[in-house]
Amino acid sequence: MPEELTRLMCFLYEVGLLKRYKRTGWLVAGVRDPESVADHSFRTAIIAVAITALEGGNVERAALLSLLHDTQETRTTDIPYVGKRYLKTTPNEVVTADQLNGVPEQVRAIIGAAVGEYEEKESLEAVCARDADKLECLIQAIEYREQGNRNTQPWIDSSLAALKTTSAKRLAEEALRTGSIEWMTRILGADEST
Repeated sequence: MPEELTRLMCFLYEVGLLKRYKRTGWLVAGVRDPESVADHSFRTAIIAVAITALEGGNVERAALLSLLHDTQETRTTDIPYVGKRYLKTTPNEVVTADQLNGVPEQVRAIIGAAVGEYEEKESLEAVCARDADKLECLIQAIEYREQGNRNTQPWIDSSLAALKTTSAKRLAEEALRTGSIEWMTRILGADEST
């Protein structure tokens, strides 16, 4: 058991790399200081909770799938889509199995099953988690556009086209309609009316 805990701790340190690894697609778009993979995964999990609740699924499962969906990038890095067409990548389930080699079985089983479910794209929770991934990208693209980057429209268009659930599509329409500081405007307006 001590060796398994050491390996688990090594995995936890490895996952910490995602806080430092930048999302490289945004570099292609000209964003100077793009979000990290961990930044992306955090908001993706929150979005997955919202979409899955609206779709009537298991929100905890969808959040877990979303939190783990890019953990393999500690080993593969975040390869932009333009680069993926030139590379043969190892399936995420295989990368995850390598990452979890030697960790306690109960941890390996839970994480491995979640990554496998996400990659199979069949359960409602996996569909919602994948939609959350695309919706998070769309929202981030809107934010970068509002900060002055004019090159984010392809990310908005491709993310919008990839959405599957009615709830994600409706949220995307709202994101495009409202803008990133609408929440603050509403709060300030509510404070003035009271």
